[in-house]
Amino acid sequence: MPHHLPPLNALRVFEVTARAGSFTEAAKELNLTHGAVSRQIQRLEAALGQTLFRKEGQRMVATVHAKAFAREISAAFDHIGDAARRYGRAATSKVIRINAPATFAMRWLIPRLAAFRERQPGTEVRVSTALSSDPMFQGGFDLSIRRAPGDQTQFEVMPLFAETSTVIASPTLLAKHRPRRPADLLKTVLLSTETRPGDWEAWLAAAGCGDLRPLQQLRFDHFFVTLQAVVDGMGMGIGTFPTLSSDERLGRIARVFPELEIPGGTYFALLPLDSDKPKHLLEFLKWLLECAAQDP
Repeated sequence: MPHHLPPLNALRVFEVTARAGSFTEAAKELNLTHGAVSRQIQRLEAALGQTLFRKEGQRMVATVHAKAFAREISAAFDHIGDAARRYGRAATSKVIRINAPATFAMRWLIPRLAAFRERQPGTEVRVSTALSSDPMFQGGFDLSIRRAPGDQTQFEVMPLFAETSTVIASPTLLAKHRPRRPADLLKTVLLSTETRPGDWEAWLAAAGCGDLRPLQQLRFDHFFVTLQAVVDGMGMGIGTFPTLSSDERLGRIARVFPELEIPGGTYFALLPLDSDKPKHLLEFLKWLLECAAQDP
């Protein structure tokens, strides 16, 4: 399908103008006249059918719509510039772009990246996050992590680790009130997550307490928010391991019933089949698989 793009030079002038905050400052940065900047903005407005700047006193100010558009254009230019550096003839930088679910990135991957940097100090790892349930792959990446294997006609799929789930709480909360048996959770605030429905129901059923109804239950939109609520002592949640093993080692959370764990999802590493696979990317993948194999 052909790309239906606005005039690219006008987009460049618009991005600078929105960032600089005035036509005059944009003209200085671009080494253009004020009139040339104005004409490019008018050309883009005509192409979009949308006014991008309004006059306030003696200044032209970007509209709210234009500011949002400029942020996306700026990100696109950054992506193009990054691709040019990575694939240009003179490119020497070693950059790996990872797209991963937010919880996996924050709680499992990032705490381990210092070890990879010691092993490969010349390689930069850039991490972008997505919802773990999001099947779409937006933006550029070299390696993706998902809790489902994805489209195996487009990706080389490698399992990392299978999770188990159990009840977690902050050590501070457990010092005040530690349930001795699952039925004691009746008197506890249970924390759950909209993006992980059924977590509590599955665990309680496995523990023989499928009919238990707690006095209070709090629900959050994403798991990393629920986890923070657990750490802050607001109640008890369902945690997944080894994803949260770093938090457990640091004493941020503790397993309430470590002997009662149920199977959870599996994380997979996905490599696009048609992408370039330089040596530093393969070294990172080898390290990633080693870490996954070593984690309890």
